[in-house]
Amino acid sequence: MVTEESCTHDCESCGESCDSRIEKVKPNAKSVVKKVIGVISGKGGVGKSLVASLLAASLNTGGVRVGILDADITGPSIPRAFGITEKATSDGTLILPAQSREGISIISSAMLLENDSDPIIWRGPLISNLVKQFFTDVLWEDIDFMVIDMPPGTGDIALTIFQSLPIDAIIIVTSPQELVSVIVKKAIEMANMMHIKILGIVENMAYVECPHCKEKIDIYGQGHTAEIAKQYGLKVLAEIPIRADISTAADEGKIETIENDYLDKAVKLIKSI
Repeated sequence: MVTEESCTHDCESCGESCDSRIEKVKPNAKSVVKKVIGVISGKGGVGKSLVASLLAASLNTGGVRVGILDADITGPSIPRAFGITEKATSDGTLILPAQSREGISIISSAMLLENDSDPIIWRGPLISNLVKQFFTDVLWEDIDFMVIDMPPGTGDIALTIFQSLPIDAIIIVTSPQELVSVIVKKAIEMANMMHIKILGIVENMAYVECPHCKEKIDIYGQGHTAEIAKQYGLKVLAEIPIRADISTAADEGKIETIENDYLDKAVKLIKSI
């Protein structure tokens, strides 16, 4: 018998019929989602949503169809990064995702609110159910890669997503501060417990580049991301600097106009799955 202490939370490989068992959900009959990539962080404020947006924009090339499921229900920011202001609509049966300028399909709780500043004050089960509905009740037309912008932390919502959605792999986002590095270990350990494949780590806000001499300045001090990656046998997929033009583009809804090669290694890995 599985006890609370012995449970691995990996329902897919478990034969027990316990009260907390969660089955994997599937897209509706009109939808096709081929691969699902989660973008997670151990805590908020490290630029997870920015990395998810840049990653989706980088994937969305060469005829590849990309979708973004914004699972950060209480702190949605994906629509703003892509300049999406319209509300969610329906065909009478399914929810229709919004389309970015470059054709990325996007769904977010921000598209359900009357006003963008309205808070979502919900308990965990309601949030978990909405995330699952975004996967099952949205018309995802032939999506090659779905990027899930997961909520920060390793709590109940992240656990539900890992258990109930068919995650193929995840990318962990961090920043150079030592406190964040400690929390990243928790995210890695959680993914390992859930038997979720980790593609690697992306360090955001890694440095600032001097506009004159191009020297890299570590404004947060020397990061520990490489050490953690080596400790767990993972790859550092990217080191993204602080750039004013990236922040401005996200604020103005023009994230798709940013040209960068920082995430090329991550994109190559994802496309090889």
